[in-house]
Amino acid sequence: MLEQFTTEICKSKFVNSLRIIDCGLADYREILQLQHQMQEKRRLGEIQNTVLIVEHPPVITLGARQSANKLLATRDDLAQKHIDIIDIRRGGGTTAHNPDQLVFYPILNLQELNLGISEYIRKLESIGAELLEQSGVHAERKKGLPGLWIGEKKIASIGVRVSKFITYHGMAINIKNDLSIFDFLIPCGLDGVEMTSVLKQTGKHCSMKQAKERLSQLLIRHFS
Repeated sequence: MLEQFTTEICKSKFVNSLRIIDCGLADYREILQLQHQMQEKRRLGEIQNTVLIVEHPPVITLGARQSANKLLATRDDLAQKHIDIIDIRRGGGTTAHNPDQLVFYPILNLQELNLGISEYIRKLESIGAELLEQSGVHAERKKGLPGLWIGEKKIASIGVRVSKFITYHGMAINIKNDLSIFDFLIPCGLDGVEMTSVLKQTGKHCSMKQAKERLSQLLIRHFS
């Protein structure tokens, strides 16, 4: 599947031993399967460090921590609205993805990069914060709450998994996506959290192509 997916759907480039693959708009389940394949290949040293950049059709994902998975609609109701529901093994609680949200999944060997898990998460937050700053939005970390915040509003979510030093899953940054999808869940299991986006904060439509180009440059700087 990896070769077929990369050849037919993704556009990739290699920079300083980091491979960046733009998967466009792609089904969450297909990208999850691709991550699993690439994670194993990276563990075996068959591929280099890689980052998948993607947008997803509407989907809600449930994390490994059951107490943080809080839906405000039934699965049947969500299915009628053409929103997929997927249980996955990553950190964090319930979150949502849809078009015009920028999602990236690093498949990295942390041991080779000399990074611990906490340092890696801070790297992701730094990349997201720099990207948002370039888009005219100042976002900050909150101690104990991975992701990025603008006051009490959340603009970026992180949910990662690391197996035998190899990362998968990653980060989602709200650029100009439809935020109403978050009305069907309690983001990350945190009551009272309002989600926001670059569009909502600035009133300006940011180009997804430009956002992806900026993200690629930041990934190269931080992970090459």
